Amino acid sequence: MRPGPRNLITDVAGLRVGNAEDARVKTGATVLLGAAPFTAAVHVMGGAPGTRETDLLAPDKLVQEVDALVLSGGSAFGLDAASGVADGLRAMGRGFQVGDQRVPIVPGAILFDLTNGGDKAWGENPYKGLGRAALAAAEEDFALGSAGAGFGATTAVLKGGLGSASAVLGNGITVGALVAVNAVGSVTVGEGPHFWAAPWELEAEFGGLGPASAYPAAQEPQPVKRMGEATTIAIVATDAALSQAQCQRLATAAHDGMARAIVPSHSPFDGDLVFAAATGARPLADPLADPFVLGHAAAACLARAIARAVHAARPVPGDLQPSWAALHARR
Repeated sequence: MRPGPRNLITDVAGLRVGNAEDARVKTGATVLLGAAPFTAAVHVMGGAPGTRETDLLAPDKLVQEVDALVLSGGSAFGLDAASGVADGLRAMGRGFQVGDQRVPIVPGAILFDLTNGGDKAWGENPYKGLGRAALAAAEEDFALGSAGAGFGATTAVLKGGLGSASAVLGNGITVGALVAVNAVGSVTVGEGPHFWAAPWELEAEFGGLGPASAYPAAQEPQPVKRMGEATTIAIVATDAALSQAQCQRLATAAHDGMARAIVPSHSPFDGDLVFAAATGARPLADPLADPFVLGHAAAACLARAIARAVHAARPVPGDLQPSWAALHARR
């Protein structure tokens, strides 16, 4: 397993990512767009999720493919980012054909960043505009850290952010992850610079510090955020040809990566959620072995992407938490 050429989810051919931010509000939105509709599923492990159009991602539902997936700040207000993406896609002629109409299928998930120091006294919900701006910005290369849905994100002790990573497997399949990290838990061990995800790091992508020398095994963590003020939302994607049921299993396996990289995770305070996406470009050579390896790769990619999100975050005026870079980058 090695990183793809960009070490981004867009190493899965046909996928693009767009970010948009509002520095005054201290928030943003991120969209994953396919060159064509793609198979998608979702799995929720957190106790406080916020979602749009996730029921239709079940394998027994009519619509089996989506046009885009959206991650956004803003709590319930941020669900409107997907409306902006849907409007933009409709203008492009994209969407599920119903008679003479096209209806873009745009599931989304949100995180809570309403108490991060930004000015939330908006006159009109800004997220529809952020969603449409993110769609217009969609490219193969995109910013990490303090960008998109991760712009105003926080964790237990450090700024959160937007992260991504990819892996090319020995069977030729590519896997990628995209995540907005806004967790109750911590991405680093104790007060030091070491990341919980260190055992899965590839090519010093988040500093090459290796694992910590000691772990607080007996510690009983206390929540520093209140119910509903957190959530890590993610997408794992592959170029493999997967059914919706197989995508759902991929999303489920990817949650292992979240648990490896954030301690604690999947709490009643978090709305932790993983979408899975499959473009279908590469048929499975082995219908048993390939999904097995894909699940492991998705978990490893997500753990790496979470660490990269916090590692890449940078100070912004009005921050209520320090960034990893401000505390540890010179070590």
